[in-house]
Amino acid sequence: MDELAKALIKYNISISSVESFTVGNFAAMLGSIPGISKVYKGSLVTYQSKTKERLLGISHEVIEKYGVVSKEIASLMCINGKQILDSDICVSFTGNAGPDAMEEKPVGLVYIGILYEGVNIYELKLKGTREEIQQQAIDFVIRKLIEKIKVN
Repeated sequence: MDELAKALIKYNISISSVESFTVGNFAAMLGSIPGISKVYKGSLVTYQSKTKERLLGISHEVIEKYGVVSKEIASLMCINGKQILDSDICVSFTGNAGPDAMEEKPVGLVYIGILYEGVNIYELKLKGTREEIQQQAIDFVIRKLIEKIKVN
């Protein structure tokens, strides 16, 4: 996370996050870095579907059609989060960290959204405990963001 924070600060790129199954862990890690307030706009933790509807303006019909563990919801989470939090980058995390399948989707199925010069959605199939799945998703986002920032 330190390397990501340094790159964001160096290039003055603002960032925000919208988290579901990671329950604010990305935000907590990023927010613990000294100096990050220069670029970190904030985070929304939208754990329940109703919260995604209320805070992010995602329609109940879209959630019903695709389920919250979907590329469509990951995309809307980062698009709407970027608009709400007014950042250059917005990342979103939605998935199932267990212990049981939900929406007929297996434990470990995760969708990550990264909105930075376009929207990219990643589907991951992770293994491990709840905490391990959450951490693997966060680590994936950190790596991807560092790649994207250093390319530009």
